[in-house]
Amino acid sequence: MNKGLHVDRFLLMTCFARAVETGSFSAAGRDLGLGQPNVSRHVAALEDHLQTRLLHRSTRKLALTPEGERYYAEARRILDAVDESESSFRENVNPSGLLRVACPTALAHTFVLPHVPAFLGRYPGLSLDLQINDRYVNLVDEGAELAIRIGHLEDSALRARRIGLFERVCVASKGYLAQRGVPSTPDDLREHDCVVYTLLSTGATWRFRDTDVPVSGRLRVNSPEAARQSVNAGLGIALGPEWLFEEGLKNGNLQLLLTEYGAPPVPIQIIYVANRLLPKRAIVFMDFIAEAFSKVPALNARNGLPPLQ
Repeated sequence: MNKGLHVDRFLLMTCFARAVETGSFSAAGRDLGLGQPNVSRHVAALEDHLQTRLLHRSTRKLALTPEGERYYAEARRILDAVDESESSFRENVNPSGLLRVACPTALAHTFVLPHVPAFLGRYPGLSLDLQINDRYVNLVDEGAELAIRIGHLEDSALRARRIGLFERVCVASKGYLAQRGVPSTPDDLREHDCVVYTLLSTGATWRFRDTDVPVSGRLRVNSPEAARQSVNAGLGIALGPEWLFEEGLKNGNLQLLLTEYGAPPVPIQIIYVANRLLPKRAIVFMDFIAEAFSKVPALNARNGLPPLQ
C-alpha cells in the first residue's frame, strides 16, 4: 500500500463525501478550500486504491455507482464518528457540519420546512440536508443520521424519540357521497372506491378501532399530496391525517366519515441508529423539532386536541 495514501486516507474520504453531498468537484473544492483539481485528483486516488469506480462523471453532474453508494455510507459514518469524537473534548462547542435528515413529504412541507429558517438561524455553523420523500430510508446503509417517521418502531437496531401523535381520519367529497352514499361502518368501505396510498404501512388495509378492513379502488397513489388532491376531486374515500385534508374540510368540499370508529393515534418519531454516536447537530435538531411540534395541536392528539365531530 502507498504510504502517502495511508496518511491521507482521511482527506481522500472527506473529498469523496463532500463531492457526493455538494454534487460536484468544484463545489466540494470551494467547501474544503482545496480547489476543484485537487478534489478530483483525490477522489481518483481513492478509486485507484479501492480498485473500483465510485462515481460516474459527466459535464453536468456526479452520480454514485452501486459501489460508491455502499462506500459513501461507510465513509460518512467514519467521518461523523471522528467529528463527534473531537467535539466531545470541546463541551461548549457549537454544533456544526452537515446534518442529513430524511422526512416524509407531507410532514416536511406542512410542519418541518416552516421551522428550518429559525433552526439554521440559531445554529449558523450547521448545514441541513433535508431528504424529502416517502420511501423507507435505511439509516444503517444510506448515511442519514436521522429520519422522521410516522408509525411505530419495529427495528431493534434503531431508537426512537416520539415528537408527535395524530389521528387518521376517513374523508370523502360531498359530491362523491351524493353519488355513492355515506358508509355507516368500516365494512361498508368494501363497496366503495377508496384512494389507496400505496406507502401506508398497512398497505391496502385500513385500521379502525376494532377492525381492519381491506379496501380497493380505481386509483392508487404513492404520495399523500396526490391522495389529498384525488379525494378533493371526488375520486373516492381517503384515509390520512386530518391536517392533510384541512383545507377541504374547512371550505366544505370534504366530509369526515366513520369518526366513531377511529383507530388509536399514530406516533410521529425521530429515528436514529442505536449503536451510532449521535453528533451534537443531530441532538439539537431533535430538541428543536420536538419543541416546535409540541406547540402544534394537530400533532398532539392526546394533549388538548378536541375529539373529532
